[in-house]
Amino acid sequence: MKVTGYHAFFIALPSRRPHNWATKMHEPIGRHYILKLETDAGIEGWGETPPLATWGGPHGMYYGETLWTVDHVIREYLFPALKGLDPREIAYCHMRMDRAIKGHPYAKAAIDLALHDIAGKAAGTPVYRLLGGKLRDAIPVCHSLGIMDVEAAVEEAEHAAQEGVTTIKCKTGLDPERDVTLVRMLRDRLGHHIAIRVDANEGYATPWEAVRVIRRMEPYEVLLHEQPVAGFEALAEVARAVSAPIMADESAWFPQDILRLWELKAASMISVYYAKPGGLYRARQVINVAKACGFLCDIGGSIEMGIGVAANLHLAASTEILACASVCPVPNVDGEGPTRIAGVYYVDDIIRTPLRYEGGFLHVPNGPGLGVEVDDRKIAKYATWSRREG
Repeated sequence: MKVTGYHAFFIALPSRRPHNWATKMHEPIGRHYILKLETDAGIEGWGETPPLATWGGPHGMYYGETLWTVDHVIREYLFPALKGLDPREIAYCHMRMDRAIKGHPYAKAAIDLALHDIAGKAAGTPVYRLLGGKLRDAIPVCHSLGIMDVEAAVEEAEHAAQEGVTTIKCKTGLDPERDVTLVRMLRDRLGHHIAIRVDANEGYATPWEAVRVIRRMEPYEVLLHEQPVAGFEALAEVARAVSAPIMADESAWFPQDILRLWELKAASMISVYYAKPGGLYRARQVINVAKACGFLCDIGGSIEMGIGVAANLHLAASTEILACASVCPVPNVDGEGPTRIAGVYYVDDIIRTPLRYEGGFLHVPNGPGLGVEVDDRKIAKYATWSRREG
C-alpha cells in the first residue's frame, strides 16, 4: 500500500457558546484542519488538527500554528516526504516527516491520525490496539467552563452535573478575585461529590500571584491546578509553595519537556493529547517517559471535533497513567446527542453519529481505525476552503 494523495479542508463548526481562556479571548473555537489521506489500495484515513496562533509552549518556544501554516507545511514538506510510502509504517513516516522539516507538531498530528486510521482499517482493528491495547472501555468526561460570567458558569456546571459529569474544570488566570469567587460558588452550589479543577492557562503574571490565588482556593477542595504560570522554573516555584497538585500542559509537549519537569519537580501531573507532540505515535512516547518519571496524566485537547475526539479516546483507552477525567467533547450531530450541555461545545459535527455517552463516561469507538465515519455532506457544509493534491 502506498500514499498517493490527500484532500484537505478548513472546517468551521457552529459552537454552542464562546469558549475562551486566558491566552485566547477572541478567536472562536472549531476552526480546524481536516485531512483525508488517500492510498492506492482505496483505503482512506482521516486526520484532524486544531492549530492555534496563540499556542506554542512556554514563552512560545514551539511557536503557534494556524490553518494556513499547517496547510503550507503539509503541502510543501510533509506530503512530498510521504508520497509513495506505506502508511502502515508509522515510525518510518514520522522519521521522514522530521527529516523534511523540524517542529510543526500540529501539522504532523493531522498526518499521524490519518496514518493510524489507515493502518487500523487495513488490519481490521481499532487504533487503540496499535497503541498497545485497551485498558478501559470508557473515559470519564470533565466539563470545561471557559472564561465567562460567574453566574452563567455556575449554572452551566450544575446542568453538566445533572447530565452525569462528576468533574468540572474552570478557566481562570485573568482576575484573581473573580477566580476565587467562581471556585467558591461552584463548591457551594455543586456540593462535595463533584470534583473541581482549575486551569489558568499561564494567566497569572508571577509565581507569587499564582501561589496567593491557589492558597485562597484551598478551603474549596480543588482537585488540581493546571498550568497557573508560564515556564518550567516558574511552575516549579508554584509547585514548591502549595500543597495542591500542579498539572503541566503548556509546559508538557515532548519527552524532553517531561524530563525537565521531573528534574525541577515542577508538577506531579501532565496533560497529554495527540496534537502537542505531533500525533498518537509521539504521544505514546511522552506517556512512556511520564510513566517512568512517576507522573500521572489526563488526556486533554483543544475542543476537537469527532475525528480528534476519537483519537484522544483511543489514546486514553491505552494509557496506564490516566488518573482523572478528561476534557473530551461529546459530539452532537444535527443538534442531537446524548447530552445537551455536558461536554457539548458544538451544535453539530462532521461525523455521522454521536459517540456513546453514559453516566458521565464517553465510550471508546471499537470499529476499525479511529472507529468514526465522516459525513461528506457535513464536510461540504462546513468547509470554508479545500485543497486536493496527488
